[in-house]
Amino acid sequence: MKAEKIILGELTLCYCVAPLQYQGKRHFLVASEKQHPCLLFDEAGNYVDKVWDGPGGTMTIVQVPGMDGAFLATHRFYSPNDNKQASIILCRHADGAWKVRTLLELPGVHRFDVLERNGVHYLIACTIKSDYEYKDDWRFPGKVYAAVLPENLTELPEDYRLEAAVICPALTRNHGYSRDGQTGIVTADEGVFRFTPPEAPGGDWGVEQLLAEPSSDALLLDLDGDGEKELLTLSPFHGDTLRVCKPAAAHTADPQYERVFEYEAKIPFAHAICSAEWNGKQIAVIGHRKEARDLLAVYHDGMDYRVALLDHDVGPANALSYQLAGKTRILSANRETNEIALYTLF
Repeated sequence: MKAEKIILGELTLCYCVAPLQYQGKRHFLVASEKQHPCLLFDEAGNYVDKVWDGPGGTMTIVQVPGMDGAFLATHRFYSPNDNKQASIILCRHADGAWKVRTLLELPGVHRFDVLERNGVHYLIACTIKSDYEYKDDWRFPGKVYAAVLPENLTELPEDYRLEAAVICPALTRNHGYSRDGQTGIVTADEGVFRFTPPEAPGGDWGVEQLLAEPSSDALLLDLDGDGEKELLTLSPFHGDTLRVCKPAAAHTADPQYERVFEYEAKIPFAHAICSAEWNGKQIAVIGHRKEARDLLAVYHDGMDYRVALLDHDVGPANALSYQLAGKTRILSANRETNEIALYTLF
């Protein structure tokens, strides 16, 4: 496996990458961890527009379902030690300009998503911690919140605020999130959890623990092609260990996942994680932000799990994948080098 790289531009401490359907076509947003802009690119990697100059602190971006050029994003989450003013905002393109308004004030909000069940869209939002009094103060566990997302977001008054309820009261270092179908995979010191929306508004969310070991990020995907998804984890919090787990055998006392692969090399400050399709197979793309600061691909060659080097000394914070012209593309926010990079896999 090889990667051809194009640098699309520079953005100081670029952090978040996300798809956006805009003017009927696929685009991508790239935003900064600190007080820097959010930029828009088309699917070929061409710069299109600046969405905002600040305030930044953007950990997550999610398109509003069914709304062209409208998305939700976190603002003012600058680090685990600077996030008391964090919120989720609504941004949309209207009357020739990008307009931003606050939808939910939620200190510590790091990851969020919009999930759908039975025609209802639910916001699920994760706070990395609930409070702090000094640097690296983890005495106040994070929480998971949920709310029904109104259908007419763009028609609501400017002072409207979404009301979110706690659906999980305590997850320490509540850091990672990925989507599996229409369920959310959340990671913390307590392990890896699946959150399933209720059958109808007002019902209970399903919460299932998949793994009981500290995890920073996790992804469910079928690497070996056997029809059963593996659980890939980066652990512990901002840690250095890459593992692949399979569902435990039915006869075992613990029905969770068991380890089948651990990468022999350490990858300090493991952070970027996404799934991709390559040569008809599912793979995972991983990045870490300290020491070698590599962008890696995890795949199964029919015999065993392998890890391939895609790029070196770039420090990816987040990445996403898509298919274009029959090729696998990886858009990576290479935070430690301020690069917005687009890779084509061969």
